[in-house]
Amino acid sequence: MADTSCSTDCFVQSRAAYYPNSEVNGTDVGACGFGSFGATINGGDVSAASDLYRNGVGCGACYQVRCTNSAYCSSNGVTVVITDQGSGDNTDFILSKRAFGGMAQTPDKATSLLALGVTDIEYRRYPNKNITVKIVESSSNPHFLAFVIWFQQGKRDITAVQLCESENFVCKLLDRSHGAVWTSTSPPNGPLSLRMLFSDEEGQETWVVPVNDIPQDWIAGETYDSGVQVDQ
Repeated sequence: MADTSCSTDCFVQSRAAYYPNSEVNGTDVGACGFGSFGATINGGDVSAASDLYRNGVGCGACYQVRCTNSAYCSSNGVTVVITDQGSGDNTDFILSKRAFGGMAQTPDKATSLLALGVTDIEYRRYPNKNITVKIVESSSNPHFLAFVIWFQQGKRDITAVQLCESENFVCKLLDRSHGAVWTSTSPPNGPLSLRMLFSDEEGQETWVVPVNDIPQDWIAGETYDSGVQVDQ
């Protein structure tokens, strides 16, 4: 597999395939716990990952992926979000059919690219969008809160999350249920502030507090913009 120690400014060489039995978009049963939202997040430009999944820590991360066959491939490639775990034929990514074809220069060349099934690629973590929180449908205000975090950028990973009361900043460390799902029974009252611990491979750790709170009247199934990007 590819060396993942590269910074966000350089590309890592690897290979990618695509879900051969999927619809154009991604899967709604991915290991990251996005549920049905995992098929349509980012317009369906999503991917499963092998080593980059890292027991769920890699869920929600954004990558720019571009294939390297100059006969078919564009220079920009496609930006994908990790929503699932999977591997095949020495690949780092198993893209949705939409994302795999999206690496091509034209629709006709996308057909030729899809016919290959597997292709050489290069990729990098991609800062582009605000980190977003999606409240899982099984949540019930105020008794149980579960959410996923996506559009994670930069070379660091979210390794811990605290949920805090915005007014007095009393915080509770959350459990990672599975994949990208963070949960809390009896969550704090009022508007809720997240604290996310970003860690890198050298052991550097930084707590990041989003600009926007989760509102007191949060609703299962809704998404909330954190107002922050972390691109380092």
